[in-house]
Amino acid sequence: MATGFENQLVIVFGGGRDIGGAIAVEFARRGAHVALSYHSSNPAKVLDAIKATDRDAFSRKVDAMDTAAIRSFIADAAKSSGKPLTALVNVVGGLVARKKMEEMDDAFWDQVFQLNVRSVFAATQAVLPLMSDGGAIVNVSSQAGRDGGGPGGIAYGGSKGALMSMTRGLAKELGPRRIRVNAVCPGMIATKFHDDFTKPEVRQRVASMTPLGREGKAEEVATLVTFLASEEAGFVNGANVDINGGILFS
Repeated sequence: MATGFENQLVIVFGGGRDIGGAIAVEFARRGAHVALSYHSSNPAKVLDAIKATDRDAFSRKVDAMDTAAIRSFIADAAKSSGKPLTALVNVVGGLVARKKMEEMDDAFWDQVFQLNVRSVFAATQAVLPLMSDGGAIVNVSSQAGRDGGGPGGIAYGGSKGALMSMTRGLAKELGPRRIRVNAVCPGMIATKFHDDFTKPEVRQRVASMTPLGREGKAEEVATLVTFLASEEAGFVNGANVDINGGILFS
């Protein structure tokens, strides 16, 4: 199998566990040198899995709410690698908490948008001067960006919808540089996100309603992300690609 990422640097912003971790490992498996950030997670298992592929990994604890820290991480990752930076995957994000409209204040709303949108702005802006023409950016949005999210998920769904629009705008702006920008929109994926924020009975109900009859796997999202970043997807630009087992069509 042609791997396609040999001697290239891929930055996974939020690669310490679950979807981000699976993405980092899949890129390494396909030949990339990987730089990943993490914050609350322990990336040891991810780093061990990358090491098992005989690839390098640069890792750093980064607060996604700190723009200066994000920019420093990306600059240092590129300098440390010495490889051409050809892909950025923006995985960082979160629900923070389930709150209805009357329960939210300005600070909570701003926190969710800073985590899910401004962090991606900061990472993308930092990467652009370093990225080779022909590079790719893949954002991790959510099914919530299409359907508004579950109960108490208005801020999260709104921020993920903003990320989808941001993806389209960047695709148009960066296309002349031959930098493609796409996003994936996962549905119910078996991750800590749902362990923390979704009741087991809700997960079971959603899985039963999904045509494939199950939750998705982080590794399945990773395979889609690496495809979108590869030359095999060379004419895919500005797409927000659903991966939800068929429960929502767009």
